[in-house]
Amino acid sequence: MTLETVTPATQSDLIDPFGRHITYVRVSVTDRCDFRCVYCMAEDMTFLPKRDLLTLEELDRLCSAFVARGVRKLRITGGEPLVRKNIMWLFRALSRHLGSGALKELTLTTNGSQLSRFAEELSDCGVRRVNISLDTLDPDKFKAITRWGDYDKVMAGIDAAQDAGLHVKINAVALKGVNEHEYDEMIRWAHGRGMDLTLIETMPLGEIDGDRTDQYLPLSIVRARLLDDWTLTDIPYKTGGPARYVEVAETGGRIGFITPMTHNFCESCNRVRVTCTGTLYMCLGQEDAADLRAPLRASESDEPLQRAIDEAIERKPKGHDFVIDRRTHTPAVSRHMSVTGG
Repeated sequence: MTLETVTPATQSDLIDPFGRHITYVRVSVTDRCDFRCVYCMAEDMTFLPKRDLLTLEELDRLCSAFVARGVRKLRITGGEPLVRKNIMWLFRALSRHLGSGALKELTLTTNGSQLSRFAEELSDCGVRRVNISLDTLDPDKFKAITRWGDYDKVMAGIDAAQDAGLHVKINAVALKGVNEHEYDEMIRWAHGRGMDLTLIETMPLGEIDGDRTDQYLPLSIVRARLLDDWTLTDIPYKTGGPARYVEVAETGGRIGFITPMTHNFCESCNRVRVTCTGTLYMCLGQEDAADLRAPLRASESDEPLQRAIDEAIERKPKGHDFVIDRRTHTPAVSRHMSVTGG
């Protein structure tokens, strides 16, 4: 594989209609996953034909076009990004932007199932942090949530990531009646291993087999419960994403809260998402999108691609309109999270 020529980093930064600088792009490399988490997708999923996906070379060129416009952080997502064939080629290719200083951070979100294989190589490519999705420390409950997941494999992946020197953040979706009584244990476990823990409200994305009103647990309630046993202090710590962090006095560790439902984070949004087919979503919670695959393939020059990016950023909305209640039976957005990218 050869690297495509990229536009020199001399163009203007990406700024949306509300004056927000777009410095963070989350790029999905596949909609496929080796889990079938109950809040994310149906068990019997139909995935995209592989021919519809951007090639790894196209993904590199697309990411590089964003880096040329002032994007400082790239997060590789899925589905499960590490199930994409030859995915380490893309990490090695993108690592050149870390070497040049154009890119501040290259990272990924993963379910941890493949980290035993790839953690060392990810570290060699300049990845310093990984987010691992883990909603429970109970192996039986883990199986029920993920349907296809192997708990021991994920634990081995966390060990491998830390052995490789990667800083691990655990992401847990707050699920009413499922894991809501585990957060104390998860705090002790994560902080005892030097890992941050981020709690996330479930979001109305895509049709699933169950009812999201049965899953939805507001993090305002979770935080109030945590105050019974922990001393939480708001801190200005940021990783570039939407989490608001507190420090736990008893452990010295951090807890992040991602609250798209109870307290949206739109006013400071610096992010856009690109799917594995080259569709750019300016907002996770809106359907408006831009096709970047067509201009990417139409010319060896990046000029048509950059024009398409500019036109899309000019349409970035102020925020999303997520709703989960008994009167709202359809998801706010029809596409699954695995399509947009986690």
